[in-house]
Amino acid sequence: MASNVKPVLGYAIFYVKDVAKSVDFYAKAFGYNVRRLDESHRWGELESGQTTIAFTPKHQLETDELTGEVQVPKSDVHRPPMELCFIYSDVDAAFKRAVENGAVAVREPEDKKDWGQRVGYVRDIDGMLVRMGSYVKSPKED
Repeated sequence: MASNVKPVLGYAIFYVKDVAKSVDFYAKAFGYNVRRLDESHRWGELESGQTTIAFTPKHQLETDELTGEVQVPKSDVHRPPMELCFIYSDVDAAFKRAVENGAVAVREPEDKKDWGQRVGYVRDIDGMLVRMGSYVKSPKED
């Protein structure tokens, strides 16, 4: 019998060089509250609504052999096949805050008329690309 239960996206997990530094960076640069950082600094969480943003080391003995090692882009012209987007009511102010707190500016915020969103891009302290955007406007809102 098929279930009508829909899954909930519980975690977006970042595999990083230094969990404590990444937790601190994301809290300051993007404005999230730290939920927890375990004593071993092998797991950290930020509060972001229904989905938790979590951080863990790139290499883990218990999972590398089971699921493979984490692969990171080899340069700034490569990126992983998924993207994380943080939504803000004031993208320009959020972008400025991120850069002032150590994010590397990739592209200043600009209006994307094709889909009705203001979008900017930064790289975090591990070189991961982060989109910073507004809510997408429906064509009726223009």
